[in-house]
Parts: sequence; C-alpha cells; structure tokens
Amino acid sequence: MIELIPAIDIIEGKCVRLTQGDYATKKVYNEDPLEVAKMFEGNGIRRLHVVDLDGAREGRIINYRILERIATRTSLIIDFGGGLKQEDDLEIAFESGAQMVTGGSIAVKNPEMFTSWINKFGSEKIILGADAKDKKIAISGWEETTSQELSPFIKGYYDKGITKVICTDIARDGMLQGPAIDLYKE
Repeated sequence: MIELIPAIDIIEGKCVRLTQGDYATKKVYNEDPLEVAKMFEGNGIRRLHVVDLDGAREGRIINYRILERIATRTSLIIDFGGGLKQEDDLEIAFESGAQMVTGGSIAVKNPEMFTSWINKFGSEKIILGADAKDKKIAISGWEETTSQELSPFIKGYYDKGITKVICTDIARDGMLQGPAIDLYKE
C-alpha cells in the first residue's frame, strides 16, 4: 500500500513553495496553512508533514502555533520538522499536536542527541530527515551541503533503530517533475 503524505512548508505563517530549496524563489501559495490542511483532509489524506522553514533557518522552532491550529482543527496525523535542536523543541512540537517529529540537521550536527531522542521517544515518533543534493546530505534549511553520503547516513541511523525516513532530492524539489524514483530505489 502506498500512503500519500503531503507537506506544508511554512514561512512567516504562510504556505510556501521554494524551488530547489532556494529561499529567494519563495512563492506563497496560500496565506492559511489550516485551510490547506483541511483541503487535504477533505480529500482523504490522513497524514501531513509540516515544515517550519523559519525554524530550519533560525535553528529553533518558530511556527508551532500553526502546528497547534492544524492539530486542533483537523484529525490529521502530523509530523513536524524544522528548527528542532533541543529536547525542549520536541516537547513544544508534541505539546502543539505533532504525533511525530522529523530531525535532519540535528542528526548531522549532534548525532548523540538525535540517537537519544530515538531511544527516549521511540522510533515511531522520530523520523530521520535525509535531504540530499547530489546524494550528499543537506542541512540548515538546505543552505548547507555536507560531505555525508545519503545511503550510508540512512544506514547508520537504521542501525541505531530509526524506522522512518523522509528524503527529498533537492534538485527535483519544487520543479513539479515528480519524485526522484531512481534515488529512492537506491
């Protein structure tokens, strides 16, 4: 079975689309993330990935109030990412209605902390964000590309208990060309 999990990317409380992760290409496609979430829910969607792009850039959770609005006014199962750097950030996300959180930059910059989250909260609540540019992990709102290769990065966390991964091929993101099937098969 395939489950569709749409994403809502948020900057300044609005739904946006970036092209290949470039903040300069920001296009607001809806002023109200709750309206978009309700549209998804009305079309049979059960899960939603909410990305705090302000938080990703700033290194701290920012748009948790948007998360709270969506969580309290829909029945969607929400995973939240962007700006999760400390355990307090996870607590805010969970208290605001996220059932799961996605950590990417933290998994690169502080693997011990990210691993402790897997152990403390459980692999059903922690998702590994593994976004790639030319098969190298990108972090900090995709503004920094690391030297870490995608597949070994994922494998390393699989060995530590991670069971869910969200992976984006940045070269295809926002290009409306469909998923990167070859990369995901690999």
